[in-house]
Amino acid sequence: QLQASGGGLVQPGGSLRLSCAASGLSLRSHTMGWFRQAPGKEREFVAGITRGGGTARYTDMAKGRFTISKDNAKNTVYLQIISLKPEDTAVYYCAAAAIGIVPTSTQGYKYWGQGTLVTVSS
Repeated sequence: QLQASGGGLVQPGGSLRLSCAASGLSLRSHTMGWFRQAPGKEREFVAGITRGGGTARYTDMAKGRFTISKDNAKNTVYLQIISLKPEDTAVYYCAAAAIGIVPTSTQGYKYWGQGTLVTVSS
C-alpha cells in the first residue's frame, strides 16, 4: 500500500514536499515514480527513482524544479517542488514498480497510491 500526502493550497512561487509512505512492500526492491493528473488531462509522468536510489529520471518539465528522493530506512519516497506555478495544479500520485529501471508510462507500475491534491493559486 502506498499513502501519498503533503498536498495542499500554495501560492505561486511557493514550495511543497510530497511524501509517499509504503507499507507491505519494501522500497529497497521497488523503483518509485511520481505522476500527476490535472483536471481533464491524462496522468503524466513527473519523476522516478530507481530502487537503489542511484538514478533519478525527470521529464523536461520537472527538471530544475522537482527533486525526487527516497529514504529506504523510512520506506518513503519524496517529491520536492519549488517555484510552483498554477499549471502544476493536479493530483499527484506515487507508484511502485518491481524493476530496476524507471518506467515513464503508467503501465510500468504495479502499485499506486491514492493521490494528493496540489493547488497552486493566489
